[in-house]
Amino acid sequence: MTTKTSAPAPAQNPTLPAISFEFFPPKTEEMERGLWEVINRLAPLNPDFVSVTYGAGGSTRERTHATIARILSETSLVPAAHLTCVDATRADIDEVVARYHDVGVRHIVALRGDPTTGIGTAYAPHPDGYQQSSDLVAAIRRNYSDMEVSVSAYPEKHPESASLAADIDALKAKVDAGATRAITQFFFDNDLYYRYLDRVRAAGITIPIVPGILPVQNFKLAKNFAARAGATVPGWLAAKFEGLDEDTDTRRLVAATVAAAQVQKLAKQGVENFHFYTMNRADLVVAICHVLGIRPAGARQAA
Repeated sequence: MTTKTSAPAPAQNPTLPAISFEFFPPKTEEMERGLWEVINRLAPLNPDFVSVTYGAGGSTRERTHATIARILSETSLVPAAHLTCVDATRADIDEVVARYHDVGVRHIVALRGDPTTGIGTAYAPHPDGYQQSSDLVAAIRRNYSDMEVSVSAYPEKHPESASLAADIDALKAKVDAGATRAITQFFFDNDLYYRYLDRVRAAGITIPIVPGILPVQNFKLAKNFAARAGATVPGWLAAKFEGLDEDTDTRRLVAATVAAAQVQKLAKQGVENFHFYTMNRADLVVAICHVLGIRPAGARQAA
């Protein structure tokens, strides 16, 4: 029996979607040069914001801050800094937020974060830290009323949640604490997003639920990433990449086709915002945005 899903109503007067990009902070000088090539290529697409991730236990704290500071000083992009509760006191986290606010950051992506012992192991909050992401959201909003706070959402539930209902309750707690936007874990089956959106709205959650899109740069790596994140990899997707492990050029073409089709279908159903997990690569993201009608330097055309 097929479960009927209710997608957002198609827009009567379609407009171009808003976009945002996620980067991770570079570990080496060579990676930093590569990241800035990507940033310089994607910046003309005029994203609403770009986010920079934060390693487990604050392991990339200074690199994240340095990347954010450089984005602020050298580009016109609006940065959003990721921040987690892992392995840090409330005072330490408050200091990080204060530093961001002082340099002009007005958007935090507030997360609980993965256990320092690895995904799949038990999470143990710091005894003097924020116990969960809703506590972090509440503190940021309490201290800085001008700070936008985005949070995570999971169309297939967080791997540690007992149920999807419990997971949506956790999202509602973050919204009640002051979250202004939720960005989803990546998914490959749009019906998962539509069903999730139905349940979220039924729970009285009204903030934007922005779909997170992962262009598949490398299928094997994406599959392993999905397994750790609790995301489903459909059989039809695996079939499209079958036999392409050593054929980089064809794999890139297939990846662009698959991701472009996904976002086009979402856009036709009224989705107005997309967040791209770039993996610090530009080519596929540029191609997908082009298909959506988004052109460099503000020269946008209807898709």
